[in-house]
Amino acid sequence: MSNSDPTIVHVHAREVLDSRGRPTVEVEVMCRDGAHGRAIVPSGASTGRHEAVELRDGDPTRYDGKGVRKAVANVRDLLTPRLLGLPATDQARIDRLLCEIDGTPDKSRAGANAILGVSMAVARAAAASKGVPLWRWLDADGQACLPLPMVNLISGGLHAGGNLDFQDFLLLPIGARTYSEALEMSVAVYRALSAVLTRHGFEGVLVGDEGGFGPRLHGNEQAVELVLEAITAAGFVPGKDAALALDVASTHFHHDGRYHLRADGGKALSANEMTTLLKRWVDTYPIFSIEDGLAEDDWDGWRKLTAVLGGRVQLIGDDLFATNPDRLKRGIKEGVANCVLVKVNQIGTLTETMEVVRIAREAGYRVVISARSGETEDAFLADLAVATGAGQIKIGSVARSERLAKYNQLLRIEEEMGASARFAGW
Repeated sequence: MSNSDPTIVHVHAREVLDSRGRPTVEVEVMCRDGAHGRAIVPSGASTGRHEAVELRDGDPTRYDGKGVRKAVANVRDLLTPRLLGLPATDQARIDRLLCEIDGTPDKSRAGANAILGVSMAVARAAAASKGVPLWRWLDADGQACLPLPMVNLISGGLHAGGNLDFQDFLLLPIGARTYSEALEMSVAVYRALSAVLTRHGFEGVLVGDEGGFGPRLHGNEQAVELVLEAITAAGFVPGKDAALALDVASTHFHHDGRYHLRADGGKALSANEMTTLLKRWVDTYPIFSIEDGLAEDDWDGWRKLTAVLGGRVQLIGDDLFATNPDRLKRGIKEGVANCVLVKVNQIGTLTETMEVVRIAREAGYRVVISARSGETEDAFLADLAVATGAGQIKIGSVARSERLAKYNQLLRIEEEMGASARFAGW
């Protein structure tokens, strides 16, 4: 747009609801040329203690204390006065200013939910002012690439009421040649799994927070076996067409220095024993990726796990790294994990998120762009995954509209890219 003027002239925030019916922050940014950007902030269930602070009201008379009126007020009273008159196109400057206004290392003054809402909405407004899709605006380095989806099939842990210890059992459609083919394969396996679960006498309809099935199985390992059966039933070859990924989320069953597996008869394992368990699974099944196999501060255990499995599978740090540049740098220095899970609300601004992706890429670490269990209809993450060329995206299952909003946006982007569309694959 030749006469565009991306100067910010208005910012508005409101309290809306996420996919779990809990309040979250929505922000709108308006530019002088009429360009408009809107963004909604996601929220996690299994949050690590190193994440930026999500500001909640604590008023028990509203939404069980989960209201976000304070964060909304902070957008209006604390952040907006300093943003008016700035160009929405200068993302780095604006994000730096937001962090300076907050002035805390964990964004606890303004709230990471307030800051992130502004950061994302600014990016949208800038793209609108320039008349380009969000993914193209964010792709400063020509990295744009459609990601391989990591699709939630069976949920446990905090995503499904604690039916299993491990949080997610996921599909990697490694044989797909395009994004749309990967999505089609994922739907086929998901449908097959519903029938497999029902045939074995388990719940094959009701789903957890992220759309994965939440059956009460006899143990964690049975989930792996049922997913493999579903892959075969859908007409695919395990390990060739499709593989498995685990989100262990082990921080949430790590107490007093041991890993307590209630679904496996109440076993209490040391870090070495947990590593041995995961190695046996990798030896037995086509598991290509393991997330948070050990707890967020078990650095000694992580070093051993990486030494044992790092050359064979993707080891993702989620709670371990918390999308935090300093924690990722420590992990790289200590040779811990080989992949980082990137969640924008763990760190709180788009610029810091991009910095984590850059650090990971320069160190040879893989990157997975991830949603949260408390998601929204906002498809921002789809554009972010493409723009960063991360190569993988983890946004839940192929059920529930807050998940499909992202999958469908990736289909639109694939169509926009046309014949030049690049797909990461595995």
